[in-house]
Amino acid sequence: FYVLPPHTKMVLPALSPTMETGTIKRWEVNEGDSFSAGDLLAEIETDKATVGFDANDDGYIAKIILPDGSKDIPLGTLVAISVENEDEVPAFKDISIAPAVDIQPPSAQPSTPSPAAPSHGIPPPTPMSTPGDRIFASPLAKKLAFEKGIDLALLAGLGSGPLGRIRAQDLDKAGKAVAQPVAPAVAVSPEVASFPHDADGSFVDIPVSNIRKITAKRLFESKQTIPHYYLTVDVEMDKVVALRKSFNTELEKEGTKISVNDFFIKASAMACLKIPEANSSWRDTFIRQHNTVDMSIAVSTESGLITPIVFNAHTKGLVAISQDVVSLAGKAREGKLQPSEFMGGTFTLSNLGMFGVKHFSAIINPPQACILAVGSARRELLPDKNAENGHKSTCIYRFREATVVSVTLSCDHRVVDGAVGAQWLQHFKKFMEDPTKMLL
Repeated sequence: FYVLPPHTKMVLPALSPTMETGTIKRWEVNEGDSFSAGDLLAEIETDKATVGFDANDDGYIAKIILPDGSKDIPLGTLVAISVENEDEVPAFKDISIAPAVDIQPPSAQPSTPSPAAPSHGIPPPTPMSTPGDRIFASPLAKKLAFEKGIDLALLAGLGSGPLGRIRAQDLDKAGKAVAQPVAPAVAVSPEVASFPHDADGSFVDIPVSNIRKITAKRLFESKQTIPHYYLTVDVEMDKVVALRKSFNTELEKEGTKISVNDFFIKASAMACLKIPEANSSWRDTFIRQHNTVDMSIAVSTESGLITPIVFNAHTKGLVAISQDVVSLAGKAREGKLQPSEFMGGTFTLSNLGMFGVKHFSAIINPPQACILAVGSARRELLPDKNAENGHKSTCIYRFREATVVSVTLSCDHRVVDGAVGAQWLQHFKKFMEDPTKMLL
């Protein structure tokens, strides 16, 4: 009989309001390391971003249960054990604890069973029979069984994994005694058929991050459930370009630089004050109209799309907006955004102009009612209304060259009627074509 020293079970916490599972990107501590309250223990990829898992108390890491790269870990799952005193750490060295749930390993590589070492602690679970026709097996075990012609039904409930789940090494133990020819006419389950057959190197399967999973889910639901409609206008940018150049000359000594996108953010926020219906959200039984404009800015990262928020954009100047965007975009690309920096938002802006995209239609970010898509700037010839000979009666027209950007407003027709969306664009266009009016 072996008694473990007093210890604390460290479970996966909820690091965002919508988080259901998480992935351990990297442990920042090793077994035996000391830590203090507030120290970063691990980086956890949630459904929104990579967030730090911080320590609540002082102590020592006695055992790391789930290693780097462990995926789809449900909330409340045991991930590590800590103790208060350093001399208590060795007691957990040979402890073997299997996860209480089916955790996806960091890599799906066949492993050779190693001789069992004597250990203390929690014994492996008793094999259980599998209910119904479903066979619980790891993806790798299914793949190998399919390739070797092994009938997994003969091993149902006898695997070495949690609750008798069949693992790859269990197939090796089974040997040829359980090998059965699989009829080629039998339909292969989608889970098995989805494994890559890339012997010729013709394709590569890329794992889907938690951020991309939740983005895909939300945008799919948005297109399926929200009645989108789209309004596009051309905006003249010459006054904004000239004003930006003047401002940046003044700010050069301070090391601050304003972008054209900062003007888009400010003009959008001011237009939302004029047309509050666009700064609203659908709540099924009611429409919530927001009194502050919190601008969500679409940022592309390696893990997927995320929308950090410039809070109270309507009250901030261009310099403050620029500083917020630079800081938030940097954190987003490094995966260091806190939930409070990307949860919420009342209006979204997405800008693909830097890629030369003339115009596009963005998908609404629910529960918001609108998203503005900004295209690239281009030079065009426009009729000069102020020219002396530019009158219809003379049939003589004079033209001028101007910088033009096409913007498209996507609206939720449940919240914003077509005429209301058009009025919002009128105000936005007015603010961009004469930015001094944003001061009124």
